[in-house]
Amino acid sequence: MNSKLQSRWWIALPACTLALLVWTYQPASRPSPPPSTHTVDVETAHQQRRSGITVEGSGRVERLLPDDREGSHHQRFILRLASRHTVLIAHNIDLAKRVPISPGDSVTVHGEYEYNEKGGVIHWTHHDPEGKRPGGWIRFDSREYR
Repeated sequence: MNSKLQSRWWIALPACTLALLVWTYQPASRPSPPPSTHTVDVETAHQQRRSGITVEGSGRVERLLPDDREGSHHQRFILRLASRHTVLIAHNIDLAKRVPISPGDSVTVHGEYEYNEKGGVIHWTHHDPEGKRPGGWIRFDSREYR
């Protein structure tokens, strides 16, 4: 090997070694963890002013509201829990069947809670078509609407 080529080799070797070390010790990109499947009762979520968590609660339909027709269509109703707390239910009827309820009917709801001063909203009461979050449901008259 001639001396000019040999001197380039000694310069390139440490540079390549350093590059290899830096590349090897880069932290691996980790996928974000899946959403929590831990279920909290609605009353606890409201008292703690939490949002974006999976909740479950049962109660009586207090009042039916007009469907929300902006964007995805949602069946909306007010659910009164045993604690007397009320919560708005927003059930996506583009992705799930409408629940055939009337005021006074008993239902159990499983979905994602969003806090607000009025009592909160439960949405995602249906399956997730992309499979990125746990599916929700509304149970009425021994049937689940997903």
